[in-house]
Amino acid sequence: MVKTPLAWKPRRIPEKYKKYPLFPQEKAKQEAENEARWQRCRPIFERVRDELMATHYNWYIVIDPNSGDYFIEEDELVAIQKLLENLPKEEVIIRRLNETGTCGSI
Repeated sequence: MVKTPLAWKPRRIPEKYKKYPLFPQEKAKQEAENEARWQRCRPIFERVRDELMATHYNWYIVIDPNSGDYFIEEDELVAIQKLLENLPKEEVIIRRLNETGTCGSI
């Protein structure tokens, strides 16, 4: 039997989350920080979304809330790689250029 290589790799859980449970207070703090970051990025996203959706529908947009800079990529992995090269320590938001800013459905 021949094993075929996977086209994708499942995301691995970072070591810090394997060893220590995430307490409710820490989880609430992280969610609040994420929401605050999104609220800073949202005006930028809303301003450029309609213009970019016309030509780059469902591409990924990476927004830096501190400087207001953004860039777009068609592939999520390329966007993350470019992010790590350009802004390695920044906390940014990655969204899709569509009506909701997300992909798929919940």
